[in-house]
Amino acid sequence: MWTFRVLAWILTSGALLAQHTFSQNDIEDGSRLYEANCSRCHGAEGNLVASVDLGRGKFLRASTDQDLIRVIRNGIPAAGMPPTTLSDFRAETIVAFLRAMGATTAVNKSTLGDAVRGRTLFEGKGGCLNCHRVNGNGSRVGPDLSDIGVQRRFADQLKRSILEPDAEMLPPNRFVRLVTKDGVTITGRILNQDTFSVQVLDSKEQLVSVLRSNLREFTFAEKSQMPSYRDKLSPQEVDDLVGYLVSLKGL
Repeated sequence: MWTFRVLAWILTSGALLAQHTFSQNDIEDGSRLYEANCSRCHGAEGNLVASVDLGRGKFLRASTDQDLIRVIRNGIPAAGMPPTTLSDFRAETIVAFLRAMGATTAVNKSTLGDAVRGRTLFEGKGGCLNCHRVNGNGSRVGPDLSDIGVQRRFADQLKRSILEPDAEMLPPNRFVRLVTKDGVTITGRILNQDTFSVQVLDSKEQLVSVLRSNLREFTFAEKSQMPSYRDKLSPQEVDDLVGYLVSLKGL
């Protein structure tokens, strides 16, 4: 519901965002582009540069979304900000991400549960360490969550992942099924792939690398390996678990 409201807010927030309909995946792409191109100087929250708060609409040299796109693409040489090679649309996804971040800030703070109780659930009743790892503790089968709190995953997105894990599977988290030409089946989380090979982490936490030329089958799992906690945790427990995940900033 909050994702829908944020997207609706974005789609009515100016000339730029009226030009495109941004999906949640587009905003996720904008998040990753922000992390790669902007966070080093502006910080994870967008407020490291004096008098600028990107996530809350406080800018020095931009007043519209089009201005922001121009700044993202061309930089501000006099201020030491370099240009990028991003296309207009990629720059727009960063702006959409910033708008979404600002729109959800108040919501996230008001809906977060208790991080201490959330940690107890994560390590106990939830059984999360059976698949995930936090600061060196747990399994490598699933994604490492040590710094999930700084990866721009909004609280509502984390909650959705807990309740509806099949609704959104990010590329780095997808599982694959490989069948070699001699009939060996390998399943695991994909870590890397290129023109010649595929690397996965299997269910025994072993790194397996297979040449594409030796594969008979290569398919992505259609459903998440993570179970839904909708009927396993109460609404308050889900909020507490999200509160703990948001608190994880790495070591």
